Amino acid sequence: MERTLILLKPDCLENQVAGQVISRFEEKNYGIIATRMVQLDDALLAEHYAHVADLPFFPEIAAFMSSRPVLAMILEGQNVVQGVRDLLGPTDSTTAPKGTIRGDLGTDRMRNVAHASDSPENAQVEIERFFSDLLATA
Repeated sequence: MERTLILLKPDCLENQVAGQVISRFEEKNYGIIATRMVQLDDALLAEHYAHVADLPFFPEIAAFMSSRPVLAMILEGQNVVQGVRDLLGPTDSTTAPKGTIRGDLGTDRMRNVAHASDSPENAQVEIERFFSDLLATA
């Protein structure tokens, strides 16, 4: 079994489509292992987005992602990392096909409903980042 981290972004929660997104994950038999609401602060944003933190658009990402709490989730299932990425569709919602989560519910490249880990290795790192306290007691 593989695990992945999902962050339901501020637009997802503001537009009240979290239930639709979670239903799509459950329809693919991905199990929800843990969830929590997280208010992303500067330190967590800098760590999570370290790969783009020095780029000119990072302040816009940070402002958006800290505008309200996000729903962090650990999903588990067979090939869940790639399966979730397929369900989401491309990062840019304007190019995502209808039938994908981003194509149906997103509006642009940043307001694209959800973040999902891009590899099993990054999933481990990201899960640790957001759920280290749960993992320590499990």
